[in-house]
Amino acid sequence: AAALLSLSLGKGDEETGRRCVGHAAVLIVVVGIVLMTVGFVWMDPLLRLFGVTEASYAYAYEYFQVILLGIPFYVFASGMNSTIRADGAPGYSMFATVLGAVLNLILDPVAIFVLDMGVRGAAIATVIGQVASCIATALYFRRPRTFRFRKDSFRLHGRVVNRICQLGISSFITQIAIVIIISVANNVIVRYGPLSPYGAEIPLSVVGIVMKFFQIIISIVVGLAAGCIPVVGYNIGAGRKDRAKKLFTYLLLWELGIGIAA
Repeated sequence: AAALLSLSLGKGDEETGRRCVGHAAVLIVVVGIVLMTVGFVWMDPLLRLFGVTEASYAYAYEYFQVILLGIPFYVFASGMNSTIRADGAPGYSMFATVLGAVLNLILDPVAIFVLDMGVRGAAIATVIGQVASCIATALYFRRPRTFRFRKDSFRLHGRVVNRICQLGISSFITQIAIVIIISVANNVIVRYGPLSPYGAEIPLSVVGIVMKFFQIIISIVVGLAAGCIPVVGYNIGAGRKDRAKKLFTYLLLWELGIGIAA
């Protein structure tokens, strides 16, 4: 939807721009509720699927019960945040994201240590941060910069939904592939970890730590790419493919430099 908004703005097509954002809001709300429902209905199979061990099952189950409640808020904040950047307000986009992160950072130790709530407290702190980001994100759309909503913006049209899916499928495949890889790695560790002198718990912890560190590199690269998307989309929509190609070249050089440095 964010890519379609940028393309529409480049073409001067405000109608498609406002419709794609309205459609995105509706679709994201539906997806968030469906994912939360699926999580509650198949909680145990999902935990097993992602490689939970018997020693950590009780903690994972307790955390999962709470974190599922935040899925609709998290999905809305994450998805609509991209359209805020495409609307030309990256500063507000960052504010909405940082707001939730800071609240989570502050409330985590309070809930875990001060209130003695353990992993449930950590999950509650996370959900509170997600709700705050969601509210901040939603408030932005009272007065977006480049378009104004109408009632029909939220009435789904097959053409717009199809275009959103076409532009988003590659990102979906990339993200779901990462999930599958992590799930497979967890299950391999759970199955063969007991054969090592350390058991399964320590290898799982090590992988978790390494993945968190690697996420720093991923976040830098994703940040660069996300920052380029609105500019590329706008220029392609405006027929300035030469500018888009130049930006792709710069992005490639930046990411190669980051990869070498890492």
